[in-house]
Amino acid sequence: MDFDKDKMVSQEETGEKAPMDQVEERVEAEMEKLKGEAKKRVGEGLQDEGIVRDGERLMEEAQRKLDRKVD
Repeated sequence: MDFDKDKMVSQEETGEKAPMDQVEERVEAEMEKLKGEAKKRVGEGLQDEGIVRDGERLMEEAQRKLDRKVD
């Protein structure tokens, strides 16, 4: 099988991220979501609405990141 090197385009040239980089971003967003969930639960246990809101905000931000990754 012959390849025409003039027709080959790299991921860097197309702006496409490597699959490994895409997975890494998704894992980071999932971890942020879990951190928000944990913070929310701690806030509920301490009955601290400020901590609960912070946890919910983290979860929402992480979900938005995940939703963008799917698109």
